[in-house]
Amino acid sequence: MSKTVVGFMLVDAPHSALNNAGADAGDRTENIVRVKQIRRGRKVYPYVSGQALRYWWRDTLEKKCKWNLSPIVREKKIAFTHANPIEYDDDDVFGYMRALKAKEGGTVTRISPLKTSPLISVIGQSPTQDFGVMARHEGDPVPYEHEFYSTVLKGIFSIDLDSLGVFYAEEKTGYKNMYPDLEEIAEEKSLIKDEESGKWTMPDDVRIKRAQDVINALPHLQGGAKLTSHLTDVSPKFLILAAVDGGNHIFMNIAKEVEGEAIIDVDALEEVLNEYKDILLTDVYIGRRKGFMDDLEADITKLTDDNGKIKSGTIKETVDQFSNKIPELIKQ
Repeated sequence: MSKTVVGFMLVDAPHSALNNAGADAGDRTENIVRVKQIRRGRKVYPYVSGQALRYWWRDTLEKKCKWNLSPIVREKKIAFTHANPIEYDDDDVFGYMRALKAKEGGTVTRISPLKTSPLISVIGQSPTQDFGVMARHEGDPVPYEHEFYSTVLKGIFSIDLDSLGVFYAEEKTGYKNMYPDLEEIAEEKSLIKDEESGKWTMPDDVRIKRAQDVINALPHLQGGAKLTSHLTDVSPKFLILAAVDGGNHIFMNIAKEVEGEAIIDVDALEEVLNEYKDILLTDVYIGRRKGFMDDLEADITKLTDDNGKIKSGTIKETVDQFSNKIPELIKQ
C-alpha cells in the first residue's frame, strides 16, 4: 500500500499581483512589471509558480511551526542547503541536491515528499495596468507601471507519507539521500536501519509532527509580491484533503470557469469520489471560508448528508480533523 495525502485548494485573489515576471522584451517602456501568466488558446491565465508557493509554505512553517530550516551555502554560481534531513525539517520535506566531493559521498539528491502545482487562475484574464509615479523628489516625476488581476487561483499538492522521514542510500537519482557523515548522524540519533535495503527511518513521532505541520500551516499560509499595495490573504478559502493508496491526484479537475466566474464542479467531484472510493484511506474533508463561494453551501451540505465518508466545515476545522488522522496513516 502506498500512502499519499492529496490536497486541492482555491485562493481568492481579488486585487492581486502575487508573482511577477519583470518586463517583456517588446514593452514600450522598461519601467513596467508584468505578472506571470500563461496562455491557453486566446485566454491569459495569471499564475503563481510552484517555487513561489513552496517558498511561502516553507516560510510559514518556520514562523508558525518553529521549523529548524537548513542553512543555505553559496559557492560562486551555485547555492545549496546542508542536505541533512535528520536535523533540518525542510531538507526532509522539501528535498535537496548537493554535490559533495567523491570522498565525502558524491552527489546526493532527495525527491521532495511534498509536491505542488503552480497556483493557476481558474478564470481567463486581461490583467489591469496600473500607472504610478515617484514624485517625492525634486525634478520631473518618474512614471512606472505594473499589472494586477482579480481572480481565483487553483492548486493541488500531495505528500508522500511513505518517504517522509525515510532516507535511502541507493545509487539512483533522487534516492541517494545518504552519505557517510549523515549515516553517522543517523546512528547517533538512533534511526532504524534496514540492512538489506540500506533504508533509514526516523522515529514515528518526528514523521508525524512533520506531516501534521505541513497540513497545519495551510490556514496560516502567507506571502506574495506587491503586498504593500495589493494585500492578499493567500491562505486557502476552499480546501479538500484526503489520503489515498497511490500517487495520482484525484481532485485535479474539479474547478472550472462558467460565465466568467470560478466554480466547483460538484458533479465532477461526486464522480471522482464514487470512482476512487476503493483507494481512499481516509474520509474526504472539505473546508470553505464563509463569504467565499457561499452558493456552494447547499451542495456541500447535501454531499455530507448523502455520503458518510465526506466531512465538511471551516478551513481550520477541516485541517484539524484531517491532521488528527496523520498518526494512524504513518503507523499503518
